[in-house]
Amino acid sequence: MDPIIDLGIISIHWYSIILFIAILIGSNLAIKEAKKHGFEEDFMVNLLFLAVIVGIVGARLYYVIFNFDYYKDNLIEIFKVWNGGLAIHGGIIAGLATIAVICYKRKVNLLKILDYLVVGLILAQAIGRWGNFFNGEAHGSVTTLAHLQSLYLPQFIIDGMHINGNYYIPTFLYESVWCFIGFIIMIVLRRKKFMKIGYLTSFYLVWYGIERFFIEGMRTDSLMFFSLRVAQLVSLAMVIIGIILFVYSLKKSKKYEGDENA
Repeated sequence: MDPIIDLGIISIHWYSIILFIAILIGSNLAIKEAKKHGFEEDFMVNLLFLAVIVGIVGARLYYVIFNFDYYKDNLIEIFKVWNGGLAIHGGIIAGLATIAVICYKRKVNLLKILDYLVVGLILAQAIGRWGNFFNGEAHGSVTTLAHLQSLYLPQFIIDGMHINGNYYIPTFLYESVWCFIGFIIMIVLRRKKFMKIGYLTSFYLVWYGIERFFIEGMRTDSLMFFSLRVAQLVSLAMVIIGIILFVYSLKKSKKYEGDENA
């Protein structure tokens, strides 16, 4: 996609702007929630700054690794992230590893931190998918204009799904809506008295894992490992881990009481 601001040396693309907005809103929400429960703002800002930076690098490396046949002959393309190519699963894995190390060193309850972060994360994902829309990527298979019109989509989305002479299924939109619904559910759940540490994290893993598993089967740009879709394998693992975490939290975790960090 052509840049919206071209300064010669530096170009700014819609993809970059949307991702920046998503990260800013998601991070701000997580920081505010954590502060309400006794976590220092400086700690959360530093935590998220490192997690976001490492997460972006991880998301790019993840994508490059599974497309290495292309990038080994086009090394300079690795750095052109504005053209797309950030795999959310890679970002989650890298970001989680960073957060886990910091929490371990600071003796902070990892699950409690994650419960605040996943609420901001799923909202950021809902927003970030629109970067794929502006890049004309993360869509499904070829469809017809009549089918898109039957979905009562806004005209600008239908127009955006007209790529190189064909209309495509807007899977980016399905994921964005699903993530936003998940965000609303989590906003409601986190206020309930029955909530225990780990519940929101387990909900996120299952909710997003189920959605991505099925949506990935509709996409035409999946990262592949031999004949298997990598995102479906990771999504299945997320669901299983989420269920195990919920059972663990049900039996072992405490309810949210007070503002202690443990």
